[in-house]
Amino acid sequence: MGWKVVGKTDYPNKCVICVAPHTSNMDLIIGLIVYTAMGRKSYFLMKKEWFFFPMNLIFKAIGAIPVDRSKKTSLTEQLAKEFAKRDKFQVAVTPEGTRKPNPDWKKGFYYIALEAKVPIVVVALDYKKKEADFKKIIIPSSDVDTDLKEIKKCYIGVTAKHPEQFAY
Repeated sequence: MGWKVVGKTDYPNKCVICVAPHTSNMDLIIGLIVYTAMGRKSYFLMKKEWFFFPMNLIFKAIGAIPVDRSKKTSLTEQLAKEFAKRDKFQVAVTPEGTRKPNPDWKKGFYYIALEAKVPIVVVALDYKKKEADFKKIIIPSSDVDTDLKEIKKCYIGVTAKHPEQFAY
């Protein structure tokens, strides 16, 4: 498909992968192809509405974790426990939480990393350059606003599949 991987790809076996921009369902496909080509397996969060038969079987097989947004269950705690149980666990999260423009990014990915005591790997999918750019690794400091500003800086100049839908 012409995509290449650039940046810092020697990251830890346990991490939260912050992937943006997320403006198309194609982002999932590109992400899965890139990550599989790297010889890695990542889990990712997906709204539970997509988990209907037979799609639920496919999504679970490729690493999807269903999220019920209507319930106030602690996904953060659940994922922190998964990190504690495993030697290797990487979960990819799109911080925008939607494919529409959203400058108010969800902070769940940050709190998951903080609770699990794992780093955040910042990854940009740049459609103009056709690059999956592994920008940097951030250790959450507990100062979510400062860390989020640092993360968002990584996406300056990145071209989304639908640029008009990406807000940071």
